[in-house]
Amino acid sequence: MPALVLLGAQWGDEGKGKATDLLGGSVDYVVRYQGGNNAGHTVVVGDQKYALHLLPSGILTPECTPVIGNGVVVDPSVLFSELNGLNERGVDTSKLLISGNAHIITPYNVTVDKVTERFLGKRKIGTTGRGIGPTYADKINRVGIRVQDLYDESILTQKVEASLDVKNQMLTKLYNRRAIAVEQVVEELLSYADRLKPYVADTVLVLNQALDQDKVVLFEGGQGTLLDIDHGTYPFVTSSNPTAGGACTGAGVGPTKISRVIGILKAYTTRVGSGPFPTELFDADGDALRRIGGERGVTTGRDRRCGWFDAVIARYATRVNGLTDFFLTKLDVLTGWEEIPVCVAYEIDGKRVEELPYSQTDFHHAKPIYENLPGWSEDITKAKTFADLPKNAQAYVKALEEMSGAPISAIGVGPGRTETIEVNSFI
Repeated sequence: MPALVLLGAQWGDEGKGKATDLLGGSVDYVVRYQGGNNAGHTVVVGDQKYALHLLPSGILTPECTPVIGNGVVVDPSVLFSELNGLNERGVDTSKLLISGNAHIITPYNVTVDKVTERFLGKRKIGTTGRGIGPTYADKINRVGIRVQDLYDESILTQKVEASLDVKNQMLTKLYNRRAIAVEQVVEELLSYADRLKPYVADTVLVLNQALDQDKVVLFEGGQGTLLDIDHGTYPFVTSSNPTAGGACTGAGVGPTKISRVIGILKAYTTRVGSGPFPTELFDADGDALRRIGGERGVTTGRDRRCGWFDAVIARYATRVNGLTDFFLTKLDVLTGWEEIPVCVAYEIDGKRVEELPYSQTDFHHAKPIYENLPGWSEDITKAKTFADLPKNAQAYVKALEEMSGAPISAIGVGPGRTETIEVNSFI
């Protein structure tokens, strides 16, 4: 059954967009199954660079049908802005499908996100302020607005009223903000209905029928494993499940139909936002990784925190996702270091720990134990095969593969679409 899941194996920003785009010509459907416009993918096609936030990366491949699944939260204004931007650059977006069960990010969700994050002060989570968390909270509280609700004004009005009954009390009495008018929200949401309608579909049915017809479907996760609401570094996480299991619930496809799970792994480690990060660097090496790697958030615009590769995290990602393969990205960024440290374990309370501690307290106090691997100075961006890499680069990849617990089947050696070494085929 040709269904593949592709997800981040660290804290996000690993280069999933490039990996998805690389596979795009070989797959029939690319599906976003969770998150919203808090995710960001940069895809380089020739001399063109595309920054995608909500749309699946497969939208850049003409033969592919891009799908926004039921597990995604959709801000219509952001969606249309992205579609307009791509259309202006000659990209055909007409094949996009959007689940009628996907939830809508309303204006009041964005307001609540921003005011509550400010209210937290030093305890802030580091959210993007785009209304993602409050929208998922509404979904769980059963007061959420779904795409299909835009086509029944009576239901839409009732749901907005129910949600604002509580939120307006909170905004006015706790945060000293103005109440939000129900009519204003309903009017704005209804203004999106006509333009959205051609894209809306029963995507669960579409995807399952496609798999029954032996079509190739790629499920694309946003963020990364360590940002998963259940399996990440809680509470410094996102509001959904980027891990492999989220593909089943977020797209409506059973786990028996998933044939391969590919983890995207950066050759070093980065994260955006607050929370623990054992290998984070605060020195010249960290600055160099940030500068050479262009480590600035696609969605947030914030500088990413940078550190050396963490094999403990990679092993954890292999385990909780059931990874069958890794796609190692940005190996070229490490060119020029005489030695490259790799975190092989942690020291916690004087003890060596080789697996990710389940305790939040322990993880906050984890100190990296490093093993130094020899570096290389040769330019690797023109390498076409694994044998073309310098011996020390080959050894680095093999060491990471052994430490991480799954084969590395592709290696990114530059930002371009073609600057990738395929060791094993994913399909």
